[in-house]
Amino acid sequence: MSTNETRNNCRFCSEISQTNGEDTIGSAIAVTQYLIIEAAQPWPDNFWIEPDPMRQGLLAALNFVCEDSRKIRVIAIAPLSPRAIAPDKEYSHPGYTRVIYYRRPAKFFAQFEKQEFIVPHALLGSLALALVKNPEELPNFNQYRQQTNHFRELLVCTDGKVDVACSRFGYPIYQKLRSEYAAANNSNLRFWRCSHFGGHQFAPTLLDLPQGQYWGRLQPKILDLLVRRNCSVKELYPYYRGWAGLPKFAQIAEREIWMLEGWKWLEYHKAGQVLASDEINEEWADVRIDYTTADGNISSAYQARVEAKGSVMTAWNSGANPTLEEVKQYQVRNLVKLA
Repeated sequence: MSTNETRNNCRFCSEISQTNGEDTIGSAIAVTQYLIIEAAQPWPDNFWIEPDPMRQGLLAALNFVCEDSRKIRVIAIAPLSPRAIAPDKEYSHPGYTRVIYYRRPAKFFAQFEKQEFIVPHALLGSLALALVKNPEELPNFNQYRQQTNHFRELLVCTDGKVDVACSRFGYPIYQKLRSEYAAANNSNLRFWRCSHFGGHQFAPTLLDLPQGQYWGRLQPKILDLLVRRNCSVKELYPYYRGWAGLPKFAQIAEREIWMLEGWKWLEYHKAGQVLASDEINEEWADVRIDYTTADGNISSAYQARVEAKGSVMTAWNSGANPTLEEVKQYQVRNLVKLA
């Protein structure tokens, strides 16, 4: 799509979704690992198969993951499309590649466990293999390890090649975050332009790590609360897509629990499960979320039924005449805190 077509004829999927009232919740991708790799823009579709020894090594690591039973979300280079964070003039090092790896540390957890390295380009593939397949080889990379576990990484999708809504609406949000907040919190915040991580009908979208929370339809007025967490969590309700530590229906229930528990909920170690569900029509699901408080003194659980409450029409892609599809919407019933 040309620039003129984008400006004059395009109907953005995110505007259609919002106008029709599609809820953002339940659209986060449940994962156990993240592999995040710096890669210079533009991010071509065939980036991972170009004849480059560095990328071939990375491909071997990703192929291993595809064959393995564990889930991994690659925000870097993946088959058929790029996944990357763009280098930053302040954060990045010429001649080196930053690799950030997050993993789920246990069944019950509050945030993902992080490792970060800045390696010569030629070592990217071998490091990726060590992270996802051969952890006993990680000591070989100790000289490149970064002490950044105190950092909060906020990744904004600006990938217009997947859908123009992400670049049209994502870049201004990234620019505002990068310019106004990056140096304002004792250097504990970093902001990245990121390739696609799903949900472009909710653009602008953001992934907040190490927490693993996904956000959508972000507006400038809500960014201060999202970053600083200094007012009522209830104001974030319509922007929350869900937590990566839970499956879809548990994500829907978790939003309601978070609204009740407030900010302290983010510190609790949690695990969720679907107890029973309508697997064919997805009309309902009974879910349970167990948790332990940050100090370990209280353990409890919530149980709820998630039920369909009708449907709306949405567009999965932007364009001059995007195809509209019907999607179910859900509500939480009978949310109970167990003794």
